Amino acid sequence: MRLFGKSDIGRRRSSNQDDYAFGRLGSSAVWAAVCDGMGGANGGNVASAMAVREISRHIESDYREGCKPNSIKTLLQSAVYTANAEIYEEARKNEALAGMGTTVVAAVVADKLACIAHVGDSRAYLIHEDAICQITRDHSVVQEMVEAGQITQEEARAHPNKNVITRALGIVPEIAIDYSEVTLQRGDALILCTDGLSNQMEADEIKNIVKAGVEDACARLVTQANARGGPDNITVVLLSDR
Repeated sequence: MRLFGKSDIGRRRSSNQDDYAFGRLGSSAVWAAVCDGMGGANGGNVASAMAVREISRHIESDYREGCKPNSIKTLLQSAVYTANAEIYEEARKNEALAGMGTTVVAAVVADKLACIAHVGDSRAYLIHEDAICQITRDHSVVQEMVEAGQITQEEARAHPNKNVITRALGIVPEIAIDYSEVTLQRGDALILCTDGLSNQMEADEIKNIVKAGVEDACARLVTQANARGGPDNITVVLLSDR
């Protein structure tokens, strides 16, 4: 698989609290992680960087060639649990970082199977042929309102509480992690992104940009989000089998 990524401060923020990383595992697997920090300029930066660093270290040190899906699931969950504990403890010790946290969406793709762990509202999308689907479910107030039938998806995009999330790493000592698996086929693409992208673009718009060419898709996605005001940091990672 081919790996691409880009992060941008956006047009209205004074710092970039997003972070990301990706890499290869042996001869046939790849991984990626995207985080969106919160808790003030310093806290958000620290939380997202800590999460990416810990999850990267865990995946790269513990993955073994030929890992079965259940082992990859355990690996991802352990990496996210550890990152949560470290961020929580750092915030507890350092008053200046109190309340910091971060979203995370992390994936390992091995033998065409994408294993995905996530907390918060950073997302994973799958592009297959001429369709795109959101794999992850946002842990957010507006998503709960949509599921309860209180507002529509269209209303959720402009809701004043659209950035209020219900789960994040580092806030509580124990965290619930959502886990998903999806089989990739030839020509598919997996996208991991923060809400700086997904709040500014419809899923079909993301799909059309990726299908137009994967080499510069991340840059074009960031440019488009900024063209619509760039109110938040923007981060996108693309894992493509094209």
